[in-house]
Amino acid sequence: MMKATCERQQAWLLKRFHTLCTKSGLSADDKAALIGGFGVESSRYLSVDQLQRACNALDKKLNPDLVETDKWRKRVIASVNGWLTLTSQSRNIERIKAIACRATGYKAFNEIPKDRLTNVYYSFLKKQHDFKAVGGIVKEELETLTYLN
Repeated sequence: MMKATCERQQAWLLKRFHTLCTKSGLSADDKAALIGGFGVESSRYLSVDQLQRACNALDKKLNPDLVETDKWRKRVIASVNGWLTLTSQSRNIERIKAIACRATGYKAFNEIPKDRLTNVYYSFLKKQHDFKAVGGIVKEELETLTYLN
């Protein structure tokens, strides 16, 4: 059963690979060079992992916005993680993504568009700065009260 699943995945990726090559406008020589870079002579001999890497590279070439959006996803993860760390809350990737989804109203993290990711990133960054500033003020006030008593 596992072998059949792997073969189906490989067949699907192979089809996707050739579709992306066509959309990218790769010549036969360019395609051969790309395939040869993996040490094989035919795309049929590419492993699932190699096909995924090739498809990802072609996707990035076709859709440069995907790379930019991916950077914003990572920034959002870092800013939400920073907020959770600062407030001593438990954190894991699933919780971080769920918070980002709740903040934007999207059901899936990877569906959040770049402009919403940008908003969430700066919101959580601002929350961190505000929290630190308020914490400093509270500390000063407590020191003043202690000094007066």
